[in-house]
Amino acid sequence: MAASSKADLLAITEKEFSKLRTLITPLEPQQALLKDDDETSIKDVIGHRAHWIDLFLGWYADGQAGKEVYFPARGYKWNELRRYNLELRQKQANLSWDEAVQELDAGYRNLAEFLETRSNAELYEGPMQGAKNNWTPGRWAEAAGASHFRSAAKYIRGRLRSL
Repeated sequence: MAASSKADLLAITEKEFSKLRTLITPLEPQQALLKDDDETSIKDVIGHRAHWIDLFLGWYADGQAGKEVYFPARGYKWNELRRYNLELRQKQANLSWDEAVQELDAGYRNLAEFLETRSNAELYEGPMQGAKNNWTPGRWAEAAGASHFRSAAKYIRGRLRSL
């Protein structure tokens, strides 16, 4: 069930990040860079999660500034996420394992700071400006943070079992 308060959102975000961070900390670059059948690596998944935190923070900032918000990004529609994510993997191809982890850590810190500096009302009383839907900023933050951390951990556990 989705968080419905700032306190719950902070708690679930920290909990899911902590689980993911504990899971990836002992990984060696060789494990993290090994591609699966879909040509995706653990490093790719971590880089992806870090990137989506930045996307969310950008969406929020653009909406607050009254700018047009491009979901998921300029030139893409939601039904083109497969293409977007493939192009993101290509852009992040030279990202090292250490760099991907550093970006994830930085993204988490930025997200946590964002959440800590917003009131419950800012996070949950009304849709996010510019989003063109009814999701609150808190719901978007959970999707970009805790939910993505949880799905990354699930993918990584599966990959480690298959190795």
